Amino acid sequence: MNPLRIRTPEGVEFSLPIAGPLSRALAYLVDFTLVIAGNIVLVTLLSTLALISADLSQALIQLGVFLLPILYGVLSEWLWNGQTVGKRMFQLRVVDAEGLKLRFGQLLLRNLLRAVDFLPLFYLVGGVTTLLNRRSQRLGDIAAGTVVIRVPKLSAPNLDSLLGGRFNSLRALPHLAARLRQRIPAPEAAIALQALVRRDDLDPDARISLFADLANHFRAQVHFPPEIAETLTDEQYVRNVVDLLYRPTPGRPLSDPQPARDPKTPAHPLPT
Repeated sequence: MNPLRIRTPEGVEFSLPIAGPLSRALAYLVDFTLVIAGNIVLVTLLSTLALISADLSQALIQLGVFLLPILYGVLSEWLWNGQTVGKRMFQLRVVDAEGLKLRFGQLLLRNLLRAVDFLPLFYLVGGVTTLLNRRSQRLGDIAAGTVVIRVPKLSAPNLDSLLGGRFNSLRALPHLAARLRQRIPAPEAAIALQALVRRDDLDPDARISLFADLANHFRAQVHFPPEIAETLTDEQYVRNVVDLLYRPTPGRPLSDPQPARDPKTPAHPLPT
């Protein structure tokens, strides 16, 4: 199965492993079980309306049973960045096929077409389509322009070798450094870290452009005095920012790749 390859405007290429039919089927079984449990609760509650009107009760039950799996899929994937409970358990995620940010309309379309993929029974149409498609896409994925990938486990880079013991002039102003840690979310910190890890793989022009964009973004968050900020190249500035985010105090253990302001927040090297 071919991996999903995404190339950013800066020339950085990411290769993401595509989820196979088996892992997707197992994740769906978990989600299907949750939907069935939700339907049982829904039917039990709506059945009480039969005391008022049996026809109204049956109509609402049929509507609820139809809408519940769609709402479950759309809302969970929207709120959890392309994941449902089953996808989380099996480390899967829905992403845009071109590496762009997922749109609500894409998630709505792929979940609406799940009924077609389920035909004639037991997901036969969807299963055959994923087996024949090189990206393991079902019909809903093809129509919505989405792909289900396996979320790789990222190993923490060696910050000692990456950042070294070089002098960080931003540390001279600890109150501004602390403000910077508060304003930079974990996904942005992870992008900067990955840029440093992969800088030698970039073309010279792409490298300059990427670090200029990152440095300008971080400079806009917290304004350090010109005598400090303007003496640094864009790449040095980003390196110093990453040093502050991932090693806020000298001697801090280097095994935790999370920013200090929220060590429990997972880092995401790719926007989805």
